[in-house]
Amino acid sequence: MSKIAYIALSPNGVQIAGKLQNHFGGEIFTKNDTSIKAKIADLFGEKYVIIGICSVAILIRSIAGQLDHKHDEPPVIAIDDLGQNIVPLIGGHSQISSHGSGVEIAKKCAQILDANAIITTAGDKNFNIALDNPPRGYRLINPQDYKGFMGQLLAEQKVGFSTDNVWFNDSKLPHRPDAKLKLTISNQLVSSSETELVYCPQNIVVGVGCARGADAGELISLIEAELAARDINPKAIAHIASINIKSDETGIHEVAKYFNVEARFFNATTLEAEVERLVNPSEYVFEQVGCHGVSEGAALAATGADSTLICPKIKSLNGTCAIAQSKQPITKFKGELQGQLYIVGMGPGQDSWRVPEATFMLEAAQDWVGYSLYIDLLGEMGADKTHHEFTLGEEEARVRFALELAAEGKQVALICSGDAGIYAMAALVYELLDLNQDKGGVSDAAKRVEVQMAPGISALQGAAARVGAPLGHDFCTISLSDLLTPWEAIEKRIHAAAEADFVISFYNPVSKKRRTQLAYAKQVLLQHRPEDCPVILASNIGRPTEYIRYVKLVDLNIDDVDMLTLVMVGSSNSQKFMRGNGQEYVYTPRGYSKKREQN
Repeated sequence: MSKIAYIALSPNGVQIAGKLQNHFGGEIFTKNDTSIKAKIADLFGEKYVIIGICSVAILIRSIAGQLDHKHDEPPVIAIDDLGQNIVPLIGGHSQISSHGSGVEIAKKCAQILDANAIITTAGDKNFNIALDNPPRGYRLINPQDYKGFMGQLLAEQKVGFSTDNVWFNDSKLPHRPDAKLKLTISNQLVSSSETELVYCPQNIVVGVGCARGADAGELISLIEAELAARDINPKAIAHIASINIKSDETGIHEVAKYFNVEARFFNATTLEAEVERLVNPSEYVFEQVGCHGVSEGAALAATGADSTLICPKIKSLNGTCAIAQSKQPITKFKGELQGQLYIVGMGPGQDSWRVPEATFMLEAAQDWVGYSLYIDLLGEMGADKTHHEFTLGEEEARVRFALELAAEGKQVALICSGDAGIYAMAALVYELLDLNQDKGGVSDAAKRVEVQMAPGISALQGAAARVGAPLGHDFCTISLSDLLTPWEAIEKRIHAAAEADFVISFYNPVSKKRRTQLAYAKQVLLQHRPEDCPVILASNIGRPTEYIRYVKLVDLNIDDVDMLTLVMVGSSNSQKFMRGNGQEYVYTPRGYSKKREQN
């Protein structure tokens, strides 16, 4: 799912944005955000769909410097503050958003808000059709000729096209078989111009098999040669298909990316069901993977029972390909995508502290897996997601579930607070991927899942930002929980960090049953640091119940700390001071004073 953002600059605008968010998902940005014009420009540059419940002038002035080519620009939609009129300003027929073109989004918004969609594009207005925005399953081959073509169509008011096509017939296009202007549908390599728009039906699937680590360039050359031999336009490819044990094959994904389509995968049983239609069945392939043909079987399975194998299997040194054609454009894809696991560090739960990449991953995922509190903190953003909630103590079960769910071809977000790589689930994900299944690892299918991770703001970063710059010099973190780490190892780390004079952030400092470890750390630190060494106690950073206070090391009271508190102990050089506003700050100098003295 592509990214979407709402610009709401009034209370009523926020309410309207909330209604649309319930349908589309996405993020709401308000006038409280720093430099809203700069934010709009950044969002547009990152290809966000922008829905502005605000002045049209604000939207246009914010993005004016980035306007380039309409087919590469995300939709920008303006809605008045009463939610009565909706205008697609930019990207009316853009195809870069999975939410649809600007016109389509505007019409959807109008339905949700019971409002008026004001469509100004010439094709929509005059002929009830957007000729540069064909229906799913078709591609316009020559969008560069669209403007010139439309100018002539508006002047001549006649065009020739096949009356067998429902899309054309449902329009108000003035049909004349002998007209100079033509609309052509073909998956062949045909000429086009400002007098002829050509639409390519995506009714071709290329089945691919390859050796492990096969070069994408070799596979692409093999496919292009076969397409060219049959005069097939590469834009007719609906997707690339293969067997699921190749779902993590980089070369296949690079081939799909090259042709700007998805890679889809089938299990051996599904491919074997096509055995009677194979031209080149192979007993060797059956012995290796459980079906008599990968490339031919995948192409046929993807295109359906009424398809034709127009190019039987052909080989290169490390790959094979076969091409099948369906009778109609392919709009319902069979097979599975490669499973995707997003490891998301959501920060402390505050929207403004969540990095954009994490937001994108949360929106892209169909399923959310996580500790129930973390999912709850994301609020309405998860309204259209399937939640799989786990309790504390079920960390390994949580990670296993997420990986195996992704192995089913789903897009899954494993949600962690703070940074997923700091005392969170990322390390466990990679540990289970590394282990053999007989030693506790996950299934082979789960090992083929693609894994991506978004960083988050950890508690120590949030706390440091609130109180000044205590992490201005060398620092470390130590977890005082001995649930997974022997206490003897933790003791060594406390002594080493104390002697090295690191600023130390203690995670998991105490629990109901564990009350002595922090007291021990305090006594060790007092042997190496002054009694008035500043200690920061930070609870629920970035959340409404945030609470921060300072104590001297000698006054650190274990009863003032709970499991949700981060304890940050300064080094012997850390300083605490009060500014004129009466607020206290802590910083750890890096040694610039010595540099100043030398100068």
